[in-house]
Amino acid sequence: MLEPGTQAPGFTLPDQNGNPISLENFKGKWVVLYFYPKDMTPGCTTEACNFQEVLPDLQKIDAVVLGVSKDPVERHKKFAEKYNLRFPLLSDAESNICETYGVWGKKKLYGREYMGITRSTFIIDPQGKIVKVYPKVKVKTHHQEVIQDLQELKKRSA
Repeated sequence: MLEPGTQAPGFTLPDQNGNPISLENFKGKWVVLYFYPKDMTPGCTTEACNFQEVLPDLQKIDAVVLGVSKDPVERHKKFAEKYNLRFPLLSDAESNICETYGVWGKKKLYGREYMGITRSTFIIDPQGKIVKVYPKVKVKTHHQEVIQDLQELKKRSA
């Protein structure tokens, strides 16, 4: 997994509407880049809805949210429409960005091993540097933790 202090690797991925979204588009803004396993699952739905709930607060501090999973564009679109999500959900169908950020790997569930996305979040500063990494996310409170940390990081960088 990438560490704080690392330059965030660039990427261009399609969002839920099929539009190409590049990390480069957000230079000058704080970016909350979160990786999640699968649309329409309980934990991922809670996390996405919580980020949607605090989106106005994030926008006030000049931050954007980008969600990334392997789900296809069409599934992202259904997920975004069903839960009224107003931020980009990016499709990394080939797992290239997940691998680059170090969030793709072996997981275990009920004793069975499989490859999957480790739920994790990266805060990227306006210069494109990773300044905070959350390798283990508790979905119910993660959005609050991200806002508090962003406010603190923004104060320190001012």
